[in-house]
Amino acid sequence: RVLFLKAKQSSFAFTLKHSIFMTWQRRQQQYYSENQTLTVWSKVCFAIGGAPYQITGSALGFFLQIFLLDVALLDPLNASVILFVGRAWDAVTDPTVGFLVSRTPWTRHGRMMPWILISTTPAVMCYFLIWVVPPIEQGKMWWYLLFYCLFQTLQTCFHVPYSALTMFISTEQKERDSATAYRMTVEVLGTVVGTAIQGQIVGMANIPCINSTSLTNSSHHSMRAYMIASAVISLICVLCAVVLFFGVTEQDSDGLKAQKHVSFRRGLRLVMSHGPYVKLVLAFLFTSLAFMLMEGNFALFIKYTLGFREDFQNILLVIMLSATLTIPMWQWFLCRFGKKTAVYIGITWAVPFMIVVVCVNSNLFVSYIVSVAAGASVAAAFLLPWSMLPDVVDDFKVQNPTSQGHEAIFYSFYVFFTKFASGVSLGVSTLALSFAGYVPGVCVQSDSVNLTLKMLVSAAPVSLIALGLLIFKMYPINEERRQYNNKQLQLLLLQ
Repeated sequence: RVLFLKAKQSSFAFTLKHSIFMTWQRRQQQYYSENQTLTVWSKVCFAIGGAPYQITGSALGFFLQIFLLDVALLDPLNASVILFVGRAWDAVTDPTVGFLVSRTPWTRHGRMMPWILISTTPAVMCYFLIWVVPPIEQGKMWWYLLFYCLFQTLQTCFHVPYSALTMFISTEQKERDSATAYRMTVEVLGTVVGTAIQGQIVGMANIPCINSTSLTNSSHHSMRAYMIASAVISLICVLCAVVLFFGVTEQDSDGLKAQKHVSFRRGLRLVMSHGPYVKLVLAFLFTSLAFMLMEGNFALFIKYTLGFREDFQNILLVIMLSATLTIPMWQWFLCRFGKKTAVYIGITWAVPFMIVVVCVNSNLFVSYIVSVAAGASVAAAFLLPWSMLPDVVDDFKVQNPTSQGHEAIFYSFYVFFTKFASGVSLGVSTLALSFAGYVPGVCVQSDSVNLTLKMLVSAAPVSLIALGLLIFKMYPINEERRQYNNKQLQLLLLQ
């Protein structure tokens, strides 16, 4: 009986301790969750910070090639050198900046914010100078190459810390996903703003054909229109950076103030050996290359192959408006059916319309319908990579709990590969147009140029999308694994 009473007392004591521990753990989780919840204002300010990258990116992506060829009147070969070298240089700077950011000491404003603030002003100055036609002929190519590379470097100093900031606004996976959805909505809206400002201001200038009787005066008017558009975009970018800096608080989510860093080489080796990250980056590398090929050549395709010289800027604007409006739909879809399913549906949605637009004879109404439908796929291509990267980082943290602080490396190398893909797409496409016999400024291009443009906006992107989705089938992080990683991270933070 004594033994029984002792056993009963011991069991009661254990139950009481366990109950107290579970109550404490629930309170800790509740306190942690409450303190990691982001306000709508914080999410909006964070999202606004992503607009400059997309505003300038859409303006450069849609209009730089046509500006260099038809306004600056550069040879297509020289234009291809500028576009490829500029983007390749931009890609190289991403890992470098990622390393420097990861080694930056913590300040009262955080680690990411000082980079964002300092790089903004010189970046917009270089952006403005990209759209200036210098009064020289011999060094014109070097002018554009210099300021394009400088702008890309300074933009990297802004965008890599901003991308990594996703991991430091909250450690709650749900909050980060919500903030990412806000960010993607504003970023796609930023592409609309960039396309609208650049397209509508430049469209009013009505760039002439080379056989126009008023070529000289109209060309100067076109140059002035590009400069006005770039000045407006530069001002908007500065305002967005100010809102981000004052509206978002960077959190020390992993104890980074006192964190002991591993070497960059070891961190890079750990990151690049993480299977889910490699598969995700490779898959989106090919799908991003597909959409960038279409983006970089679509203005020329509309203008010359379809013959809608007066409407190309409006068609581009419709694509971006459609993308903006469908971002919330894709956010709901990925929450309801999972991110992998959203990738398959969202990316492949564009394929039929890429085929239709080159098979149907020039029809303005059909072109607008195709643009609306294709915009939905552009939205998925914007949202999904940035929504899935935090999942890969969380998976890495669970598998490597003693090695933290590599967020900037994850994001910088993803940006590196996408920018390299952009450089390849712009350089190769402009070079292909040169070989096909593209003549700057003329009203009608040859059949070989039109065929090349059809390949660049349809056949090549469809093939790259198919390859990217095949690689994505091997991506291992599904909804069950995401939930498991989230629970493991919560336990690690409570320890």
